[in-house]
Amino acid sequence: MADKVQRMSSEHGVMIFSKSTCCLCYAVTILFRDLGVDPYVHELDHDSDGKDMEKALMRMGCNASVPAVFIGGKLVGSTNEVMSLHLKGSLIQLLKPYLPD
Repeated sequence: MADKVQRMSSEHGVMIFSKSTCCLCYAVTILFRDLGVDPYVHELDHDSDGKDMEKALMRMGCNASVPAVFIGGKLVGSTNEVMSLHLKGSLIQLLKPYLPD
């Protein structure tokens, strides 16, 4: 299942593995949109492999299975990591290649 997660995250510049009922997932998605990036959001609770994908995300190093944020095919982390990068001004640097011209 880690292969599926890695393949999906490498196919999309900015990818968020999410759950439709997760308020932190929603907040992270809105943050990216406010910064000018339209992330690809994959709702694990709408995927028949969702539970296994959650386990794979945890094994890959996510301290919380959702939201799991990938930028450029690399795992950034969950809400804490994303917000920390944003507050330091580093998140926008990671997102630059995915911002519209």
